[in-house]
Amino acid sequence: MVKKEVEKLLAHVQKPGRYIGGELNSIIKDKETVDLRYAFCFPDTYEIGMSHLGMKILYSIANDREDVWCERVFAPWHDMEAQMREHNVPLYALESGDAIKDFDLIGFTLMYELSYSNVLNMLDLAGLPVRAAERHSLTPIVVGGGPCACNPEPMAEFFDVFSLGEGEEMYEAFFDLLIECKKKGSSKEEFLRRVSEIDGFYVPSLYDVDYNEDKTIRAVTPRNGAPEKVRKVVVSDLDNVRYPEKFVVPYVEVVHDRVVHEILRGCIRGCRFCQAGFIYRPIREKTPDTIDSQCRGLCDATGYDEISLSSLSTSDYTQLEPLLDKLLSWTIPGKINIALPSLRVDNFSDELMEKLNKVRRSGLTFAPEAGTQRLRDAINKNVTEEEVLRTSRLAFEGGWTAVKLYFMLGLPTETLDDVAGIADLAQKVVDEFYKNPDKPKGKGVQVSISVASFVPKPFTPFQWEPQDTRETLLEKQGHLLSCVKTKKVNVSYHKVDISFLEGVFARGDRKLSKVILYAWEHGCKFDGWDDSFKFDTWLEAFEECGIDPLFYTSRKRSFDEILPWDHLDYGVRREFLMAENKKAHGSRTTPHCRIKCSGCGANKLNGGKCDAMRAGMV
Repeated sequence: MVKKEVEKLLAHVQKPGRYIGGELNSIIKDKETVDLRYAFCFPDTYEIGMSHLGMKILYSIANDREDVWCERVFAPWHDMEAQMREHNVPLYALESGDAIKDFDLIGFTLMYELSYSNVLNMLDLAGLPVRAAERHSLTPIVVGGGPCACNPEPMAEFFDVFSLGEGEEMYEAFFDLLIECKKKGSSKEEFLRRVSEIDGFYVPSLYDVDYNEDKTIRAVTPRNGAPEKVRKVVVSDLDNVRYPEKFVVPYVEVVHDRVVHEILRGCIRGCRFCQAGFIYRPIREKTPDTIDSQCRGLCDATGYDEISLSSLSTSDYTQLEPLLDKLLSWTIPGKINIALPSLRVDNFSDELMEKLNKVRRSGLTFAPEAGTQRLRDAINKNVTEEEVLRTSRLAFEGGWTAVKLYFMLGLPTETLDDVAGIADLAQKVVDEFYKNPDKPKGKGVQVSISVASFVPKPFTPFQWEPQDTRETLLEKQGHLLSCVKTKKVNVSYHKVDISFLEGVFARGDRKLSKVILYAWEHGCKFDGWDDSFKFDTWLEAFEECGIDPLFYTSRKRSFDEILPWDHLDYGVRREFLMAENKKAHGSRTTPHCRIKCSGCGANKLNGGKCDAMRAGMV
């Protein structure tokens, strides 16, 4: 136990509350009575990790088992890490204070490509070899999951196993097998061979990758009985799957300091740039009764006074208004706010606005994504300018004075006219405010534009597309700023160097493991943070490893090229993605799933079922 050593360090760091544990609803067990100890690691700060719903869900589910103790681990910030290394304090779990190198299972959730260097740093801080091949004993097994596991190849050298899909049900078999192998004294190799036979678990060491002379992949060959394709696992029934009755309540303010409740999984829209919209299919909804009951229980257990209804597109929940009626019946008397992120401009109604007016007001956020109709059609956004302006008009008539609009630069087929269209659309939204005869006296409007750089991602129709170069993105950012003519419009945008690196690893292969290792060895960590990002070191890593990063970003792939993730199956058919890519280049749209099923194929993961295909929806 290292807690006493940790206590000595806390006076020398900012935010010591990140490192002490003991929060309300954290789970303490007797380590002598459990068969498996599980360190659930989030490769970023406590404030970000404690906001992650997936961690809350899996923490609760694992600890529901009497034979498993799951504890939380976060990446220490620079000041704490320096203290830990100086005083030889290893990375430890918050609940027990025990060093995680002695645990049976170490799991990382991979939410973002720029967290990869933090994974290596945390393994090293734990006192473990970062390469999987150098960890010879059965335990600890290092497993990775989350959205980045849909292309885990850049991290293949460091992980023993990756989990593909939704962990609520698939981890039961994993826990059982690891406990069995521990009791039998099985080798690590035997465990990995057997776990590869369980649906949803990918063991990279059981696959050989061969390359062509042009550096593209020639073949991915499984060994020792591993399947040719590893299929993602999904939860069939969100109403009956286990959901936390309590959330751990942090001592320090975190990014999302509220009850977060998932109301549906998947998305009906099919925006061609959006990885989440494809890899989280098929679409499944919870019933209003389940959501209402679980939200009430979580508010009672945590004391939170805000609920965020989470999904990729909250206003696409088919029973949103009945759900809000149920929630408002007790949240208004209890002075509990309801937040609705991910609203769509094409179904923002008077009725919805009326209900939003009953809760504490914050700014409204919408995502047109592109500035012209041609480009919105190319990305299949299926939103018109008139719908954006109508929604803005409704919001302003309802008393809102701030609107945030999300856009992207660098989308396939984009021109400078499309970039200028972003400024034009924002100006039209400003004009809608001043057309309102009942606008608040003495108040102006603020339209905020947040502009991300487009990064092509696996399992999307744009997975074959080149990414704009850094120089092109900087030119487009400058052009956008020159087109904004009013102080009523505020523009913010992502750093192109960070987006460039994200693009390399999003579609990378195993050769990139040595780049990540070199960069981490030379001081890279917390790469997603502007003040920690060392782009020159990353460029040096590519050069020293003899790898051209533009091979992964700026190169257009042919449809017949073997992609690094082609041996993984996330449900959506390759032929469907190819057809959507071709439609994009003709600026042709595809109706959303409730208008017409386009046969993406993801329902095969759920026994042929998809909530978008229920009677009366298609």
